[in-house]
Amino acid sequence: MKNLQELLEHQLKDLYSAEGQYAEVLPKMVAAATDSKLKAMFTDHLKQTKSQQDRVRKVLEDINVKPGGVKCEAMAGLIKECEGMIEEDATDAVKDAGLIAEAQRCEHYEISGYGTATQYAMTLGHDKMVKVLDAILDEESRFNEELNDLAIQEINKKAV
Repeated sequence: MKNLQELLEHQLKDLYSAEGQYAEVLPKMVAAATDSKLKAMFTDHLKQTKSQQDRVRKVLEDINVKPGGVKCEAMAGLIKECEGMIEEDATDAVKDAGLIAEAQRCEHYEISGYGTATQYAMTLGHDKMVKVLDAILDEESRFNEELNDLAIQEINKKAV
């Protein structure tokens, strides 16, 4: 990579990969969750994740870059952690609390990635891209907050 534009392109490809990997594990998280609110949240976020990946693909295409070619190794590791929790022999409430923890780790990674990519796009004057990435960043942050609220208000108390 020679400049910020190339770094931005790499970051976007990484996010495209991360969203795709997350979309593959979310249905398993829905199946593993026992709390109806958590199941609904994971189901809704799966739709949102697919939409986010589509929007990242469009952003890449708008700058004449093909998505793909990069595997997000960080998300691959986080997905392994999600799968470990899915397979964990735990009581329902403890598993739900663990699934929230794993989902939040994924969200924190995405929040970091979208925050960075948004700043790069801003620096480079990609105003249209900034709006798209900032909207995704807001969605990721909002889902993280919703997970946190559910954990604090209900799930963690049940897991005690």
